[in-house]
Order: sequence, then C-alpha cells, then structure tokens
Amino acid sequence: MTASPLSAQSFRDRLPEDEVIYFVLPDRFANGDSKNDTGGIKGDRLKTGYDPTHKGFYHGGDLKGLLKRIDYIQGLGATAIWLAPVFKNKAVQGKAGDVSAGYHGYWVTDFTTVDPHFGTEADFKALVDAAHARGMKVYMDIIANHTADVISYRECPTGGCEYRSRADYPYQRRNRDGAAINAGFTGDSDQSTENFARLTDMDFAYDVVVPKAEAKVKVPEWLNDPKYYHNRGNTTFWNESATMGDFVGLDDIMTEHPHVVQGMIDIYGSWIDKYGVDGFRVDTARHVNPEFWQAFVPAMLARAKANNIPNFHIFGEIGGIGLEPGKLAVHTRVDKYPAVIDFAFRQAAVDTVAGTGATNKLWELFFQDPLYEGGADKARIQPTFVSNHDNGRFGYFVRKAFPQASDEEQLKRVTLAHAMLLTLRGVPTIYSGDEQGFAGDGWDQDAREDMFPSKTAVYNDNVLIGTKATTAQSNFDTAHPLYQKMAQLSGLRQRHAALRRGKQIVRNYADTPGLFAVSKIDPDDGHEIVVAFNTSDKAITVNVEVATQSTQFGALYGQCPENADTPGRIKLTLAPLDFAVCEAGAKE
Repeated sequence: MTASPLSAQSFRDRLPEDEVIYFVLPDRFANGDSKNDTGGIKGDRLKTGYDPTHKGFYHGGDLKGLLKRIDYIQGLGATAIWLAPVFKNKAVQGKAGDVSAGYHGYWVTDFTTVDPHFGTEADFKALVDAAHARGMKVYMDIIANHTADVISYRECPTGGCEYRSRADYPYQRRNRDGAAINAGFTGDSDQSTENFARLTDMDFAYDVVVPKAEAKVKVPEWLNDPKYYHNRGNTTFWNESATMGDFVGLDDIMTEHPHVVQGMIDIYGSWIDKYGVDGFRVDTARHVNPEFWQAFVPAMLARAKANNIPNFHIFGEIGGIGLEPGKLAVHTRVDKYPAVIDFAFRQAAVDTVAGTGATNKLWELFFQDPLYEGGADKARIQPTFVSNHDNGRFGYFVRKAFPQASDEEQLKRVTLAHAMLLTLRGVPTIYSGDEQGFAGDGWDQDAREDMFPSKTAVYNDNVLIGTKATTAQSNFDTAHPLYQKMAQLSGLRQRHAALRRGKQIVRNYADTPGLFAVSKIDPDDGHEIVVAFNTSDKAITVNVEVATQSTQFGALYGQCPENADTPGRIKLTLAPLDFAVCEAGAKE
C-alpha cells in the first residue's frame, strides 16, 4: 500500500509538482528529547513557555522527535517535509488574559539559529541530512513580514494601537508636537539607499519605545533598530495597513528599506548555504510590499542554484477563505512568486465535500488556472491543501456541515477530499494528524493537536475520525484507514506522471452535487487517466467523455470499465462519496 522509496540520488531533479508535502508543527509532532522542553529557560510557564496542558503553550515536540518518526512520514508517501518555523522565538508574549507561547514559531527574535525548545542546529542538520539520504526534501517556513512583539508605543503602552496612516501621520512630521523631521525623505516609494538614509526619526506616528531588557534581543543586531520597522500600529488587514501595520502587535518590518531587503537575503541565503534546504514556504507573504519579493525571490533561487539545488520551491502564504483564484494568482504576476498556497482549492473542497455545493465550484477553480503567471501549466506547482494549522481541519468542517453524519460518512467525506488533493492538479500538502482522523474544534490553536500522547484536555476530549483512539494516545497508526488510503494514493501519484505533471482537462461538472471528472494527460506519451468523484450521497451512473483513442481501461483505484462503450465515452458507476481512477491502455 505504501509508496515505494525514492532514489536519494535523484531527489534534487524532481520538479515541485512531483512532491507530496507533509506539514508539521515540530512542537506538536513528537518529543524526542524531554531535556529541551523548557528551552533551557528557568521558571514557570510564563517564563519558559512550556505547559503541555494548555493549547497555547509549548508541548515538548522537537527535531529529534521528528527524526525518530521519519519512517512514518515517508511511509505515508510524503516526499517533502514542510516544517513550521524553527527559528528562536520569544517564548511568551501577550497581555494579561491573552498570554501564549511561541510554540508555532512565528514570533522570531533570532533568525540565525534554532529555537532551544526544538533542539540545536546540529539536530536540524541531522534531520535535513536524514531526509536527503532517503530522497526526501525539506522546506523551511520563513518570515520576512515581522518579528516578535518587542517595540511598543508611548501612547498605548498596553497594546492595541490603532493604525495611523501616512496621510494622517506623514514621515516628515513628529507625532507629539508636529515638529519637522526626516528632512529630504521623499517617502517609502523611493527605495534607494540615499533616500532611506534621511529617515532617522521614527516618532512620526507614535512615540516608539523599546524596553531596555529587550533592546538587544533580536539577531541579526540590525533588527534591534526601530528605523527598520513601520511603527504605525496594528494592521486592519485592509488598504495601506495590509503591508505596513503590525500583525496583531508583532513588530512589522519596513521591507521597503534597502538594508532590510539585503539583510533578509543574507539571513535566508545562509540557511540554504549551511543546510541545503529545498524550499521556502513564506508566512504572511501578502503583508509585504511587492518590491521586496521582486528582489528576494530571484536572490533565493540564485543562491539555491549556486548550491546545486535546481528546483528550489518558494511558495507564499496568501491567506483567504474565498473561492478567488485571481487574488492568489496576482501575487505570481506582481510579486513574481513562483507559487502560492492554493487557498481556493481548499475552499472548493470545503464547499463540495464538506458542504452541499455543486461540482461546478471545482470547475470554477480550475477554469481560472490561466490567471497564474506562466498560465495553466504553472498552476501545477501551487501547493494545495484541505486542512491547515490556521484555518482548521477538514474533518471539523464536515462535522459542522453535517452534524448528524455517521462515523462512516465522516470518514468517506474526509477520504474523498484527500483523494481530490492527491489526484487533481497542484502539489498535495497533508497536514499532520489528518491521516490519523484529527478533526479539531475549530481554527488556529483548536486545530493544533499533539501527535504524541497529549496532556491537553481540550484535545483529548475530541472524537477522532476512523478510529477509537484519542489524542491522549500516541497517534502514529500506519493501519489507520486514512493513513492507508493516503499512502495508496501517494503511491499512485509517484508511479504515474500524468497525476503529477499531466495536463488536466475537466470533463464533467454540474450545478448540483454529484459527478466531477477530469482527464490527466501523460506528459510523455499522451495517454489518459480519468479521475472521477461522486460528491453526492446517492450512487450515480454517468457518461464521461474521453479521448477517442482511449478504448481500453484499467482500474488504478475503484471500479472502472474495461472498455469505452463507444468511441470517446466511458460509463462509470460510483457509490456515494466514492471515486475512481481509470487509466487508458494499461492495467495495474
């Protein structure tokens, strides 16, 4: 059932669309060394960040734990591991009543080293080397938009500062008294070194305050200087503030500044040089100005090529919850991102499988593939997903939409969504725990359960899908029906280039739940694989258009006809919430 091992010698040659990505939060995956649970910090949880009973604190997972479970990941058919950020974080931040820890990795203070809660740089190297020895890739999660929350403002010392725009608070006037400052600075649209040398007083919107105890906490050292931050208060996620506001209080880096551009290139280039990682997932990518990415992305691709990494994959997080591919694709055209995470794919899957939406939702998604820079062919390298650590697990949405669904129906719907993920265009990205039936209670912290035995009550009372286990137990069951199905489909994907790289032709869709079918065309010899899904709770028998030369078929999965019943057509029968993968001219 599991995928065959990949050649360690050829992993660098694989294209981005050849991968199956497995995403993990190291803190929630496996604890390989309990000695680093507190990150070497003394004190209670408000100092160390460690409290395995609370969903918002460190639980003890680390890089050694990941390494010990790498067989499990590879057995699922994953060919690339995407790690949530491993950089050193501010252990705890927040105000009274809203305190949590940096277990997720997005509150960075030191961009040059591994957080001690996760282990050491040697542990990171050991993981990357072990993955490469198995023919697996490693993608790092990186951040250029912000650092941990260190900077505060005199006007609102307890936080929650409203965004102050450039029009209301221009760079050339000091907030507190209106005095002229920053003479000759022509604004951040002129991103030259000469212009930014004139920006010296940062008190234009708020009076900037850096606590003495944290004045030197950031690494590299230049990140401690307030002149490299926007200092305009919290983003509203709209208009100007979308790229210049503090992300819920996090210090928003002034990525227009040429020193910042080069500084970030140096930081992340060094991780490529030192460890030979295979790609970057970029957090909060849409909250950074396009000019930064236009410089940063080609610099990283060049750095990777200099390290003999020809297929370095960079994909940005352009968060959203709508079926709006155009809003994603624009970042491949304007920002020049090679790829972005396909939130629209997730929404189409939620609408049609964790909902009662018509199958034309899927057609609408793929119809807009030509919007990506490079056209529909480039849509194949966009990472797709149905669950993630921010927006919740697919099982949660199934239960929300179908509260009376039986255990069997829940399992079928989650299976069907992952079948779409692993056979349709894009780079399938599995969120750790989905293969063990994790469903969570909602978004964010409620979807970040432990794979190793959890001590968190709000996780342990969850009913998992496809198993009687709970999160209080170790959940690395390779016999779990979802793990088995994902491994089987990952194996199909590895063995059939049409599923990874083939041109996708939509064959059937409707304005009701039911049939959605595509043909995937083999890039080498042109033969066809038909993939069909039944999103309804009724059995269906339907005609599916195929190429006229596709006359005989073999079943790669499910029930397939042996022959076309007339040139250009096959008749398919699909059980409720089932799918089939049928290959023309061959049998497996």
